[in-house]
Amino acid sequence: QVKLVESGGGSVQAGGSLTLSCAASGSGLAYCNFDISWHRQTPGKEPQFVSVIRRDGTTVYADSAKGRFTISQDNDKNTVFLQMNSLTPEDTAQYHCKAFSSVDGCLGYWGQGTQVTVSS
Repeated sequence: QVKLVESGGGSVQAGGSLTLSCAASGSGLAYCNFDISWHRQTPGKEPQFVSVIRRDGTTVYADSAKGRFTISQDNDKNTVFLQMNSLTPEDTAQYHCKAFSSVDGCLGYWGQGTQVTVSS
C-alpha cells in the first residue's frame, strides 16, 4: 500500500508562485519504481494532466505548464515537487499527484489533493 500526501497549496495573486509537494510512503516504493504525475481538476470537469516525472528524471509538461512550472524529485525523501511560477486565475484548481508503474502487480495511487487559488 502506498500513500501520497500533497501539500503546499494556498491562495496567491496572479503572477505569484507556489511550490507543491507530493510525499510518498509505504511498502513497494522501491520495487514499483513509480513515476509521479501532477493533475488538476476544477468542479464539474475532468482531471487535467499538468506534468510527470519519471524515475529516471525524464519530465513532460502540458502546454499550459511549459515555461512556468518545473517538476522535480528528491528520491531520498520520496518526494516530488511542482514549482509553479507566473500563476494566473486559470491555474485555480485542486492539484493531485498520482503514482503509477509499469511493473507487474503495482497499482496506481492518487493523493487527496491540495487546493490552489489564484486571484486576479
